[in-house]
Amino acid sequence: MTPTIPDFQYQRVSVTEGVSLNVAVGGSGTPIVLLHGFPETHLMWRHVAADLAADHTVIVPDLRGYGDSDKPLEDGPDTYSKRTMAQDVVTLAQRLGHERFALAGHDRGALVAFRAGLDHPAVITHLACLDVLPTLDMWEALHGVTAAVGFHLYLMAQPPGLPEKMIQASSDEFFGYFLDVWANNPDAVPADVREAYLTACREAVPSIVADYRASAGIDVDHDRADRAAGNQLAMPVSVLQQDWGAALGYEAAALWGAWAKDLDHSTVSTGHFMAEEAPEDIAGALRTLLARS
Repeated sequence: MTPTIPDFQYQRVSVTEGVSLNVAVGGSGTPIVLLHGFPETHLMWRHVAADLAADHTVIVPDLRGYGDSDKPLEDGPDTYSKRTMAQDVVTLAQRLGHERFALAGHDRGALVAFRAGLDHPAVITHLACLDVLPTLDMWEALHGVTAAVGFHLYLMAQPPGLPEKMIQASSDEFFGYFLDVWANNPDAVPADVREAYLTACREAVPSIVADYRASAGIDVDHDRADRAAGNQLAMPVSVLQQDWGAALGYEAAALWGAWAKDLDHSTVSTGHFMAEEAPEDIAGALRTLLARS
């Protein structure tokens, strides 16, 4: 049986023609939407969501292409652009009755959250991004042999066909690799949750690759256009990430500062799966963000 977030209600919500998202909703109070990363599903937020539900309405979807959400065929660069996925999230919240909401994302979900903040500044009240750089900055930071840490980015950037076949041939080993090497505390992802992640990824290889492919193409174009226009995130922003800059030669706070007027940047000592490895710390950081005005 697939694990769920206890005491949360599950439903499917249509966000555009042919695409519905699987979403868990719990708690009451001012709304916050939590977006998962790779190679996970909404379950990565299970501890943080339960904590925040004490005083917030917590909305936890599977992104399009992931988990139990719909996985439309990639019929062009827009299908899995972060702009499209951000609109999914805004529409989801509206259909649940929330015209404005706070938004937190991890990894891939953080890229969707970042795009939502730029595209929908009147809707997103507060923004948290966990363990990423904006897409354009990420590609500019990767260079030389140190870029090998992001080998999956280059693999999934290739045209349709080869990356999907390669990953499908050994999907559990591929996705399991990241669950193993990116965690400082492997026990933070128990066996049933790990199996749920692997099963979900196994069933979503084409859409996951399409998501990453968009980040090597149209997502860069969108970031580049915003940078050229001088667009910035208008809401309070919190960024928590590992110290990748020390290894790859960049200053993360400075890169994020160029995008955010009101930024709180923190370097954390957990592994990549920080919402599972240190849920109390992440819930506390989100509460601190929500208290800012």
